[in-house]
Amino acid sequence: MFFQLNDRVFINLNKISRTKIDHVEDGIRVRFYEGKDQIAKSQKFDDVKSAQKWLKKALNIKK
Repeated sequence: MFFQLNDRVFINLNKISRTKIDHVEDGIRVRFYEGKDQIAKSQKFDDVKSAQKWLKKALNIKK
């Protein structure tokens, strides 16, 4: 199953081993990993709660 991260990037969710919401120098981002290698990162968010909400909505995760 593929997930569209933005207008140019599609991620194969079958290969994603983990996601991580991370504080980086330019803001908060969701990072996507295959094994130990980071393969993509999301846009910037103002807080962790916004990043979590975006990730759940993007991946169609229900509460």
